[in-house]
Amino acid sequence: MAVEITRLFDFPYYQLETYNLEKAFTSKINGSWKSITTQEYVDQANRISRGLINLGIKPNDKIAVISSTNRTEWNILDIGVLQTGAQNVPIYPTISEEDYAYILNHSEAIYCFVSDKDVLKKVNKIKKETNLIAVYTFDDIKGEKSWNEIIESGKDKSNQHILDERKNNVKTDDLATLIYTSGTTGKPKGVMLSHKNIVSNVLSSEKRVPFDYGKSVGLSFLPICHIFERMILYLYQYCGVSIYFAESIEKLAENAQEVKPHVMTAVPRLYEKIYDKIILKGETLTGFKKGLFFWAVNLGLKYEPYGVNGWWYELQLKLARKLIFSKWQAVLGGKLKLMVSGSAALQPRLTRVFAAAGMPIMEGYGLSETSPVISVNDERNGGFKVATVGKIIDGIDVKIAENGEILIKGPNVMLGYYKDDERTANVIKGDYFYSGDKGEFDSDGFLKITGRTKEMFKTSGGKYVVPPLLEGELKQSLFIEQVMVIGEGEKMPAAFIQPNFDFIKEWIHHKNLNIGTTNKEIVASDIVIKRIQKEVDKCNKNFGKWEQIKRFELTPEVWSIEDGHLTPTMKMKRAVIKEIYKDLFDKIYRS
Repeated sequence: MAVEITRLFDFPYYQLETYNLEKAFTSKINGSWKSITTQEYVDQANRISRGLINLGIKPNDKIAVISSTNRTEWNILDIGVLQTGAQNVPIYPTISEEDYAYILNHSEAIYCFVSDKDVLKKVNKIKKETNLIAVYTFDDIKGEKSWNEIIESGKDKSNQHILDERKNNVKTDDLATLIYTSGTTGKPKGVMLSHKNIVSNVLSSEKRVPFDYGKSVGLSFLPICHIFERMILYLYQYCGVSIYFAESIEKLAENAQEVKPHVMTAVPRLYEKIYDKIILKGETLTGFKKGLFFWAVNLGLKYEPYGVNGWWYELQLKLARKLIFSKWQAVLGGKLKLMVSGSAALQPRLTRVFAAAGMPIMEGYGLSETSPVISVNDERNGGFKVATVGKIIDGIDVKIAENGEILIKGPNVMLGYYKDDERTANVIKGDYFYSGDKGEFDSDGFLKITGRTKEMFKTSGGKYVVPPLLEGELKQSLFIEQVMVIGEGEKMPAAFIQPNFDFIKEWIHHKNLNIGTTNKEIVASDIVIKRIQKEVDKCNKNFGKWEQIKRFELTPEVWSIEDGHLTPTMKMKRAVIKEIYKDLFDKIYRS
């Protein structure tokens, strides 16, 4: 009898029946790749479930999971928890101890599983402030409780009948997980997602992915506590994709060469970093090789799908792929056929150049509150258009409000915010979820994101400015890594700019400029400031006079998650950045 997928823990059983992979999950342990089969995945998840029942876990209990990296254990635990009728509460490892305590208390988590010593240290600092009964670790840490204790307890099958009953009692509309949004302002919100929310999203998204079912290999490195990557991992399981977990972002290229993936997912900032590294490599070339490299890049920046540029362009592209872009592919393993991007806007230049290189990035759109996918591009059947987030997936109704806001209705829309009826009522009105994002449909039915309602502001002259549009244009410059447009209630728009220090250092060396290469020396350099002014002037030509950036200040720090500039999904914390650079704000508007 075919497995019917209505709950998240049905996916492993479907995979077992349909593909029974030799390498369902693979993690690197002590320098070697270690795999488990689908059968081992199911068996270990059941042991975890039985062990948790022995521990006293009841339906609707909350169990937190905090892992520094994606790993096999996370997925086994996830299924083990869900089968008992309890809920999995993933927490970003990089947030503050204060936010750890807030989420653990707000969710009422009674147990917490952590990956390693670093995370354990943070949890132990605030453990007494929470209701945690115990903390278990994935890594073997002397003197600490290991998750292996749960597995050992679960080897005894005497309570299997209780587990079977628990599984049967879990309904598709039941709460499956709390996703605490990283939040650009205020405390994290607990998004309540049901089994149906996420399952429906997986089944609808599957129609947009060109996998070789049962044979494809995926490389996972976007944090699994992000609902985007978590949904993707369920999707991989459904499609029989062997999942490998990258050791870290720093080792991504090395791991890709070892694994040779066919697919991977990321947020735009990571694709930007990959592109920047490739361009920096090209800058080190000389003579004919350098000329050939940038001929290919410039060709790629003009890319349009489906041969729109004509036969002569396609002939040149074929040559560029053979001579240059094949080397790009080799950096990421040589077999990569699909990359997916979500969470924030992807620069059109990246969409074009990677598609030209034969590694297309299919940009999509979604939110934590929508489980998350709403739309996504698909190269097949004319479903790919640059500078859009694709067409709406099946089963979801999207309409554009009079003010341009994107409204969503469908089985993927969250149950609400945990313990927060007021916030829930502010975003779910009638049958629709109010996204806070602005968008429009083109004549072919592709969705284009045009801004965010909460990020728009008025200058003191009463003119509207949409920061993300200006920021997206500016970030196409190789000289600019991060930028935040400011000016709400002020006489003019301005910007804080974090230069692309790696690129600028190479540029200084290549030009033989007499400039110091520390970050502080770079931002103080008149030569650098004038060069970035050129980039700002170029950007301004595409906007009305009232929205053009009149002044900017460079920041010497690299904006990071650790220092509070960015959320764990690399979105800007606008209020925090404005406070950090209050002196620069005053220099722009008060001096």
